[in-house]
Amino acid sequence: MQKVIERALNLLAFLLTAGRPVTADEIRVTVAGYGQAEDEAFRRMFERDKDLLRRLGIPLELKAMDAWEVEFGYVIPDEAYALADPGLTDDERAALLLAAQAVRFGGQPAGPDAILKLGGAPLGNGGEPLAADLGDGRFLPDVYRAVAEHRTLAFRYRGRDRLIHPYGLVHRRGHWYVVGPEASDPETVKAFRLDRADGFDVGETAEAFQRPPGFRAGDVIPETPWETGAASVEATVVFDAEVAWLAERQLGRRATIEHDDDGRLLATVPVAGERAFLGWLIGFEDHAELLGPPELRRRFIDLVAGSPS
Repeated sequence: MQKVIERALNLLAFLLTAGRPVTADEIRVTVAGYGQAEDEAFRRMFERDKDLLRRLGIPLELKAMDAWEVEFGYVIPDEAYALADPGLTDDERAALLLAAQAVRFGGQPAGPDAILKLGGAPLGNGGEPLAADLGDGRFLPDVYRAVAEHRTLAFRYRGRDRLIHPYGLVHRRGHWYVVGPEASDPETVKAFRLDRADGFDVGETAEAFQRPPGFRAGDVIPETPWETGAASVEATVVFDAEVAWLAERQLGRRATIEHDDDGRLLATVPVAGERAFLGWLIGFEDHAELLGPPELRRRFIDLVAGSPS
């Protein structure tokens, strides 16, 4: 059920920010949660998510995308969904911003857009979120003990029993991972997401293995979704000052970042998964501009315009 809710919220966010009717095909390639589904699976998920939004009172409508009414797209009319100005004072807006910064949903910090639409508030110190989301920590004590004392760790994962040498623990995008090789293949280091495993059993013998000198568990897991994929390009993006802090937090260590005197951020980003990167970038709306390379910029413009290539 959590995945359904997250996907429906992603759909809602995309429709609210698109500012125009969008086709089901565009939703499929842009909204997280749909991209890997087969045609029939996508149709079922999309129909269920539309029904869920409508049951929540969200006016999702189908409108013509041109004067000839050849193609139709989905839209949420502003006049039917927008909230009337509540007339908040400066102190009330500041308090609301502080509350928003202290809340995480799905492992992600709340962005400033909603607060700005209510009249804005002093961001202070770059508007950094104040909370830490540690995800589901039910198994952490056992796994941490195995890592710290170099004990083997047995569990069931993806339908198979595993016995690993746990080299380290990593928290990435709201999830915990244990990193290390299986005992049967000590040369291949793998990452296992804790919430997808069960039956954890810590070995009785301490110092059952040695972690390689200089090993960094965080290097095993991609820091950003676009680090995984077949493509290999360097994207150049400029972010406006008001979103620079958020972009800098999410770009990852492999990005090269520069700030200009106006507070804007210029980033050079290694991109392997183009779809993931463009899907992330579109969330910044007109506060980010993809400068190059030209082919990636063209695909991004096509995506924004509603004709993804």
